[in-house]
Amino acid sequence: MFIATLVVSIAFAALLAVSAAGKLKGDPMQMETLERVGAMKLRGMLAFLEVAGAAGLLVGLLWWPIGVAAGIGLVLYFAGAIGAHLRVGDRAVLPPALLLVVSLAAAALRLASGLS
Repeated sequence: MFIATLVVSIAFAALLAVSAAGKLKGDPMQMETLERVGAMKLRGMLAFLEVAGAAGLLVGLLWWPIGVAAGIGLVLYFAGAIGAHLRVGDRAVLPPALLLVVSLAAAALRLASGLS
């Protein structure tokens, strides 16, 4: 179980780091999405939350409660992203929905491997 936790946590942390870097560097695709959902003013905070989530997943490999907390925080982050898309009538919710599922998996795996 811990091997799966390790793989999911490291891969998801890397993806979050790339996403945060894109927000900070002004990646055109991300900027278009943030503009569409009205979150351009929040891009620095969103990048910070992604970095914090990534760090939490990695630190959580050493102390499982941090990993569970990071996973739950990321579930809330991506649920908020889905809400932001739906709020403005944007139906492009598949990417944040998939990341919500990965967040749930990361939290569940860390909880399961931490308790065993």
